[in-house]
Amino acid sequence: MKSSTQTSVAISSPCGHISRRAKAFFVTGPLLRWLFTVLFLVSLTIKLDAAETKSNVIIITIDTVRADHLGCYGYGLIQTPNIDALARSSVRYRHAFTMVPLTLPAHASLFTGSFPMATGVHDFATNTLPSSAVTLAKVLHQNGYATGAFLGSPVLDSRYGLNQGFETYFDHFDFNHLDEAKADIVKRPGDMVVDEALRWLKQGPRRPFFLWVHLYDAHYPYNPPEPYASRYKARPYDGGIAFVDAQVGRLVSFLKEKASFANSLVILASDHGESLGDHGEQKHGFFIYDSTLHVPLMVKVPGVTPRVVGKDVSLVDVMPTVLQALRIPVPPGVQGRGLLSEILGHPSSGSSNVYAETFLPLLHFSWSQLRALRWKGMKYIEAPRPELYDTIADPHESKNLLGARPAVAQVMRDRLSNVLRRYTSALGADAGGKELTDPALLARLHALGYVTTPAGSVADAAGKELPYPKDRLQVYELFWEAMADGQHGRYEESLGKLREAQKIEPDSLAVLLLSALDHFQMRDFRQAIQLFNRTLELKPKFAQPHYYLGVMYAQTFNNEAAIEHFKKALELEPTNFSAAFGLGSTYLRLKRVDDAAIAFQEAVRLHADYAEAYTALGEIYLYQKRIDDAVQVLERAVAIMPQMKQAHYRLGQAYEAKGLHRKAQEELDRANSLSSTAPKDVPNQ
Repeated sequence: MKSSTQTSVAISSPCGHISRRAKAFFVTGPLLRWLFTVLFLVSLTIKLDAAETKSNVIIITIDTVRADHLGCYGYGLIQTPNIDALARSSVRYRHAFTMVPLTLPAHASLFTGSFPMATGVHDFATNTLPSSAVTLAKVLHQNGYATGAFLGSPVLDSRYGLNQGFETYFDHFDFNHLDEAKADIVKRPGDMVVDEALRWLKQGPRRPFFLWVHLYDAHYPYNPPEPYASRYKARPYDGGIAFVDAQVGRLVSFLKEKASFANSLVILASDHGESLGDHGEQKHGFFIYDSTLHVPLMVKVPGVTPRVVGKDVSLVDVMPTVLQALRIPVPPGVQGRGLLSEILGHPSSGSSNVYAETFLPLLHFSWSQLRALRWKGMKYIEAPRPELYDTIADPHESKNLLGARPAVAQVMRDRLSNVLRRYTSALGADAGGKELTDPALLARLHALGYVTTPAGSVADAAGKELPYPKDRLQVYELFWEAMADGQHGRYEESLGKLREAQKIEPDSLAVLLLSALDHFQMRDFRQAIQLFNRTLELKPKFAQPHYYLGVMYAQTFNNEAAIEHFKKALELEPTNFSAAFGLGSTYLRLKRVDDAAIAFQEAVRLHADYAEAYTALGEIYLYQKRIDDAVQVLERAVAIMPQMKQAHYRLGQAYEAKGLHRKAQEELDRANSLSSTAPKDVPNQ
């Protein structure tokens, strides 16, 4: 055994001698060995505890925020202190890009780590993420996480599939039929979203948690609350962002108060930007220039040194990055690139595929879709007249280099084709395996009468090339101005703008449809029926006109025509719960009670929170003396919509039939205290 002196010398200075003062702090050999053993065990315990402690995951998505309108990205005309502070504690990406400048498809790709040609979600309000999709929430829930989501926009409602994996999914928007033309005005303010998220956090999930908070206040129409409305009177878009910043601050402050922030992986991103007049586009979704693609992205990983990263990345990289940071295996179907290596300051693990698309011009206006790829500072846009930009020398994409650099354009075109081929499901291929369109979109395009080619382009039924969106920009902007008028009840003003648009493009399906809806809202059914029928001449397999024709024929007591159109709407759009309700209501008017019950059952199958359909079912069950069934569905209706007079009244009748007199009187009293409410856009009962 070594002496204490020998031990002291062995662990002291490299010179082999120690001072008298230092000797006083040395201990004997056995005691030293015991101390080392204790320290080793403590260290091992700390490491094991750290390995077993899972970081919380918080993702904040702020809708419609351009990167260059935040303080941390150099914008001097706004105060965003909370987002800026989060950026200073995070790895901030200077060049992050969305895949689609639309809310639903952007979030679908963000949470699956896969491009739209794999998710099948290219658009808003008419797409659904398939149940087979592997979402971040699903993976984290399977790994023991409590999961909660709190949303500001109905375009992310659970019916579109993003609720998969979330135990709590707070959408609960007040609408009966989501008319995509009005989706933007049925929204929840950011302070209410954060209130609900904080309420969930205060309940204290005992497991590590995954929280998604979505804030919609920067979206058009820009209407920030005070004091932001006054501070940013000339720039209401910025006012909405400043209000969002305050809500981010509330959430982060709470996490810090509860000591949850330090151990949380926090990501803040926008789903897309806003054009604000760049390239002639006022909002987003029509073009794929960087004003709507370039988004803020910051990632705070516990224990990681903050920095700014200049590499190009995509929102499709977010999901695999989260899983890498948590040491959870990335599912094999994920197409994004994990960014953890560069977040940790190590050499990059490769480059991201920065792909972008918009199918809005095609699916809503019968104009060509746009696709783009960014690589090594160059950006190529596939269009009827392709575009090529040097985004380093020309960040505003003002000079199309296609003619000047044809070789580069060909390289970029080939790279885009390879990306499409690599990430498009094989199920979407034609018999030769060359189709570059995914199955969901392919079926939809064919249903709309479009012809697709192996090269991935789309033509009309006659094979004629579709118009270039740039050539239809004036029609598009008139359409959105008319839509804004219609949303606020200014139907005559809306129709005036639509007539101007029709002078440019007389057979625009979108313009005809919006004109028909304006006349419908004005109860000018004669003109509305004429216009809806005209849209069906142009697109026979279009469900929405059939639904509204059903409503109008039902309201004018042409019951057989109403049934025919409701059935056709359901055939073309099997998820249209309002058409199922309309069908049931019409059957009920004809005293076809059994058929009505089947239709209402279908409505609640399609929409589990459809209070009106549960109430209608309850009325039928009361008529059929199925009292227990009536109580069950009417209690469900009251739980969903406590302010619905008819549901309380019928529930009171059901309780009375069961002999529950006190409960019956409570429900009848409640019904008498409420004003009558009627379902929207459904036939009179």
